[in-house]
Amino acid sequence: MSTVQHDGIGESPGSGAGEPPGSPRPLRIVLADDERMVRTALRAILGAEGDMEVVGEAATGAEAVSLVRELRPDIVLMDVRMPEIDGIRATEQLLAGMSEPPRIIVVTTFENDAYVYDALRAGASGFLLKRSGAEDLVQAVRLVARSDSLLFPAAVRALAARHAGERAADDAVRALRARLSERERAVLRLMTGGLTNAEIADRLGVGPATVKTHVAGVLAKLGVRDRTQAVIAAYECGFVRPG
Repeated sequence: MSTVQHDGIGESPGSGAGEPPGSPRPLRIVLADDERMVRTALRAILGAEGDMEVVGEAATGAEAVSLVRELRPDIVLMDVRMPEIDGIRATEQLLAGMSEPPRIIVVTTFENDAYVYDALRAGASGFLLKRSGAEDLVQAVRLVARSDSLLFPAAVRALAARHAGERAADDAVRALRARLSERERAVLRLMTGGLTNAEIADRLGVGPATVKTHVAGVLAKLGVRDRTQAVIAAYECGFVRPG
């Protein structure tokens, strides 16, 4: 029997059913974890927030892919290890098969797990430990939705420093690095430190809109989707070195 569960059938993202005119739409979230108790706990925490709505649950990676394609949520909390296909493959399939894929946060037991690094390389926007408290969970979802800073930057840097050396940078990656302008390189260095666009603007003495343009240029030239993958690329091509 399928364990897929979703709410609001037939309601498209942004429909705003029952919302006052002009009110912000709640973040629509799908939970993917093979443990029912984990999904129940996550639903209880996130569902209590006024700006969040859990619209579906899946117990396997295959179910998650199908459900996310159907519901088109803003955020997916994706367990790394699930039956049928794992969270890494599910992330790859969603990012490759959707024109506007959601932000994906992988949920894991061990933060230094190579699986987590592979999930981030596959396109996940961050990771969250299963033992994290309710406040960290809620903050993580909001931060990834804003996408203007890294989720747990120190942990992402530690992962990249530990695993990037195992991935030899090819000539194409080195060429991408060379294409960055001097200002884009400065922005990338500050991005790897976890600074927000506003903090980068303050550090460089430019406007936030200018920083946003430079960030978009960095992502495009590195061929990555968001800041997390930019940090990983920075380590793998040798732009940033461990230590």
